[in-house]
Amino acid sequence: MHTMNGTLYIVATPIGNLEDITFRAVRVLKEADLIAAEDTRHTQKLLTHYGIKTPVTSYFEHNRAVKGDFLAWRLREGKDVALVSDAGTPGVSDPGYELIKGAIKDGIRVVPIPGPSAAITGLSISGLPTGIFAFEGFLPAKEKARNERLETLRGEERSLIFYESPQRLLSTLKDIHDIVGDRNIAVLRELTKIHEEVLRGRVSDILEELKDRTVKGEVVIVLEGNQGEGFKGSIGSELEKALKCGLSMKEAIEAVSKGFGISKGEVYKEGLKIKLMTAEGG
Repeated sequence: MHTMNGTLYIVATPIGNLEDITFRAVRVLKEADLIAAEDTRHTQKLLTHYGIKTPVTSYFEHNRAVKGDFLAWRLREGKDVALVSDAGTPGVSDPGYELIKGAIKDGIRVVPIPGPSAAITGLSISGLPTGIFAFEGFLPAKEKARNERLETLRGEERSLIFYESPQRLLSTLKDIHDIVGDRNIAVLRELTKIHEEVLRGRVSDILEELKDRTVKGEVVIVLEGNQGEGFKGSIGSELEKALKCGLSMKEAIEAVSKGFGISKGEVYKEGLKIKLMTAEGG
């Protein structure tokens, strides 16, 4: 009977080019007792390429509750489990986070095997400021929720990194243009693959470039942060605009205060006026 827990290895795998994997990652995948993969068929291509014969089981969004319990049981048995995603570093915009959180809670050793990340890869060649940045993952698929999120980001000074599907790319870029503004942006497609493409320019430039094209492959967007341009309207008008996007009064006040570079208290005064006018009108 095992008296010691196994180890959960968080193994970064290539985001496209199969050569982008570390010697350590290959060794860990070979030595692990079990590999937990987001898509077993996708991962099998990588394993076959490197002659890795470790058993593989699936772990993805729709089975994470059941499989999470199974993997936790194997770890408590003393088995070493290597977690991989379809591409890049597990736990970033995928259900691996839940497994990692559970393992930590159970006192199981969690070891990172670092490597590729689409977000950092895209940022590194974007040509936009890299000193401070924020990773936002996928914006909401529904337009209203997406616009609400973008509204809260208008005053953000850091470079912003997003993931996006090719099907939603144009609508997302249009929303960025209309809500955040015509800023500098880099749109990176098929990173590390044969058809890798990087488009740089203003949001309007990229929209024009892509308007008659069919976009394929997963996309990374790197957007320039607020460079001190502030908001164009008055505090009151910008606050009303934020509220119309669906933000709560608290969220709207925070977004507008960032955009103008002023205290939340100043914006709050305008919020009280809007509340008063709304009450009188109602």
